[in-house]
Amino acid sequence: MANIKDIALKCGLSVSTVSKALNSYSDISKETRQRVLETAEQFGYFPNSNARALKTNRTHNIGMLFVDEAQSGLTHDYFAAVLDSFKVEAEKHYYDITFINHNINIGNRPMTYLEHCRYRNFDGVCIACIDFQQPEVVELVSSDIPVVTIDHLFNNHTSINSANVQGMHELVQYIYDMGHRKIAYVHGEKSAVTEQRLTSFCKSLMDLGIETPQEYLLCAAYHDPAATRHSVKQLLSLPNRPTCIIMPDDYAALGGIEAIEAAGLRIPEDISIAGYDGIALSQVIKPRLTTLKQDTKMLGREAARRLIEQIENPLTTITENVTVMGQLIEGQSVGRPVPSL
Repeated sequence: MANIKDIALKCGLSVSTVSKALNSYSDISKETRQRVLETAEQFGYFPNSNARALKTNRTHNIGMLFVDEAQSGLTHDYFAAVLDSFKVEAEKHYYDITFINHNINIGNRPMTYLEHCRYRNFDGVCIACIDFQQPEVVELVSSDIPVVTIDHLFNNHTSINSANVQGMHELVQYIYDMGHRKIAYVHGEKSAVTEQRLTSFCKSLMDLGIETPQEYLLCAAYHDPAATRHSVKQLLSLPNRPTCIIMPDDYAALGGIEAIEAAGLRIPEDISIAGYDGIALSQVIKPRLTTLKQDTKMLGREAARRLIEQIENPLTTITENVTVMGQLIEGQSVGRPVPSL
């Protein structure tokens, strides 16, 4: 079996240069690295991961902490797209992804998130879709392990955030421009994302001279059509029902559609609805959903890129709060309000 000396001899390079190229050192040019990798592939050479970790002090393994309340896992349309983009970008830099869980015990108790990270010797961790106030999460973020969060801000840590305030404002403005003045919002459960969107919703309407009745604001879990169906049913039973309802997200909107159809109403002829996220499903249901599409590719890519920067250049990387803009998708679910309402 070929070794690193064979590759160095074939490439006409020193052993140390080949070693650096194989381990993605930044002071090696792309051309040299590519030549070394092609030669290594020809020889069928694969560096030993344990030996590489000892030499570089890196395992090239990133932990992913992802626990959504709906327990939909990787079937969660929005976060699955974010995680896939993260994975693609990380793999470009030769990093593997491992999910952090509580399935490993120490004695009679499961490992904490931080203990699991130490056990797996992760180079860094990306945290998304979880209760960020959970003590175990705070402990992990406060450790010396490089961390990037998605859609949550911790002091002195890099975060990648959707433009929730701007996105909700754009959605409300569009609905207002379509003639609606009685707009309700079925928002998700308490989180930083929910607070940003809810505050933006209320402020946007206030700036337009519209006061939002308290009964127009209802809570339903994200990614939960049943909970949204129940909330929309409540809104439809109001004496002065809204002419347009914004749903927690596109998937949860399915429950709202069910409630509207069960009430014998048509979308958008009798009542309008809008979603949030812009998942593929939103554009195949009938009518096509008007929604705020989030840039899941950019969110995942930036999270991976900036985490790897922290791992590989810890002394020169500056923590940043990156905002990723979304895009309004004009579907068919928001029409002109019925005059009698």
